[in-house]
Amino acid sequence: MSVFTKKQMKNAYRITKVSGKTALRVRVPGGHIETKWFSLIHEIAEKYGNGTAHITTRQGFEIPGIDFEKIPEINAMIRPLLLAMGLEDDPGDKGYPSAGTRNISACIGNRVCTFGNDDTSRLAMELEQLVYPHDLHFKIAVTGCPNDCIKAVMNDFGIICTVEPVYNESRCISCRACVDHCSKAVVSALTFKDFSVVRNPNACIGCGECIRKCPTEALTRSATKSYRLVIMGRTGKKNPRIARTFIKWVDKDSIFKIIENTYAFVDRHIDRSLDKEHVGYIVDRVGYHAFRDEVLKYVTLNDTAVVAENIQWGGYFYANDTDLFYNKR
Repeated sequence: MSVFTKKQMKNAYRITKVSGKTALRVRVPGGHIETKWFSLIHEIAEKYGNGTAHITTRQGFEIPGIDFEKIPEINAMIRPLLLAMGLEDDPGDKGYPSAGTRNISACIGNRVCTFGNDDTSRLAMELEQLVYPHDLHFKIAVTGCPNDCIKAVMNDFGIICTVEPVYNESRCISCRACVDHCSKAVVSALTFKDFSVVRNPNACIGCGECIRKCPTEALTRSATKSYRLVIMGRTGKKNPRIARTFIKWVDKDSIFKIIENTYAFVDRHIDRSLDKEHVGYIVDRVGYHAFRDEVLKYVTLNDTAVVAENIQWGGYFYANDTDLFYNKR
């Protein structure tokens, strides 16, 4: 049964608490899907499941109540959906080829949101084609701005879309709208000196709030796209923690290469005596500097990119909770 269980889980079917029943996990890269596929999800749920679907925390669908014997029929049905959702190699009627790398999640991005600095749906689909299918356990999220609505900081890799403001002093009317807003709502990266706006590039997080607040377009968006990559955030039972910045003001190609190199890093260092080992724990065990040097190998960084020399992760351990509570017994 254990071999059968692993096979079905790899095929993107969940082992449920109901004997003989499973649930299909449907990948939706970036949480963006054409609504025409809802009819297929509905058909599977009504014909093979229990008539319901669960929207997962990673923006995919789970269709519960499916009999194991119906898996081949369902795999044949979802073939066009897999191809539409970014799977490059035709799976035929075999269904999902792996389930280790979780669905790439994303906020709605600049297709809709006025805060968005980039097209997160497009980035998620490009990442899908880079990393999937793969059996290694990875979680990746893309957020359109530092507001981080998708909670990218809770993922192994969180890509935060940023923007570098370009200042045209001749258009500035010294209204201080950008400076005041950055001071009150963001990180105080702007100051006002001699009737001009001065930006501290070390403090600036690339949110673009100053650009949105400027009434005369004295601040505009750089033509070059840039990103912040945060790494090794996680939930879980052992040591949950928020991701920290690995590299900022970096280009997309460099981020994609770093992620690709991390898959090779994990393959070299993973503890194969375990059923699975979270990438964050591998980095903890091997060491940040070893990780940094390996994943940056053969990566040609853009001139503005800044890499973290050291990272001190926070987080908490459940075991420490015993020190915080008074035992009444």
